[in-house]
Amino acid sequence: MNDDIALSAEHVSVAFGGVHALDGASLGLRAGQITGLVGPNGAGKSSLFNVLAGTLRPQRGTVMLRGRDITRLAVHARAHAGIGRTFQLSRELDSLTVLENLLLAAPAQRGESLVGAVFSRRSVRRAEALATEEALSLLARVRLTHLADEPAGVLSGGQKKLLELCRALMLEPSILLLDEPAAGVNPALIGELGEFIVDLRNEGMTFGIVEHNMELMAALCDHVYVLAEGRVLTQGTFDAVTADARVQEAWLGAPA
Repeated sequence: MNDDIALSAEHVSVAFGGVHALDGASLGLRAGQITGLVGPNGAGKSSLFNVLAGTLRPQRGTVMLRGRDITRLAVHARAHAGIGRTFQLSRELDSLTVLENLLLAAPAQRGESLVGAVFSRRSVRRAEALATEEALSLLARVRLTHLADEPAGVLSGGQKKLLELCRALMLEPSILLLDEPAAGVNPALIGELGEFIVDLRNEGMTFGIVEHNMELMAALCDHVYVLAEGRVLTQGTFDAVTADARVQEAWLGAPA
């Protein structure tokens, strides 16, 4: 992999019983870019995405983070190393307010330990104030400030996706893996979601995205990998890969 690759899966294979979900697939997320993963249903996209995130361990192959082998690194350790992710189904806590959902996602504070609570009350209050400031700043960026004190359960599907993205950002990741960010989102909010992702990319964040909305992928992605039958069929710009006859055959059933 090149030096500009922030996170990669190299020659990974995953089998469930006798079925190969991944068969020697390799993918690299270029630093400061948005990399998309597309392909027909059953191609192995979710499996490869989960290998990168750490929720699925490959039987063969490696996962590398800036030259470091993290294949066996746990999910929480990957989060500490700067890898964040969102999920296809939003995981907000409906009974908590929008702001509380973000504060709950903030890194553990010293006040959560007995020693920290007794001896560092001032620093704990400072940390809590900073976390609240960061949370409110994120809500402002996605135009949800007016809902900060409302239960998260009142949010629309699109607003919940924006909230989940903000939750992931509370951990200050350098790499963010987005699983179907536009699923269930009203078309009116998809553009807003896309603009926020592009803004974050322009600020230096690295993205990996699995998404079925090809119009959004065309607008967002700097680079795209196409998976078919657990292998990388091709890679390149969105226009280049979708014009490839092999992709059309694998994805659309069109003759090559």
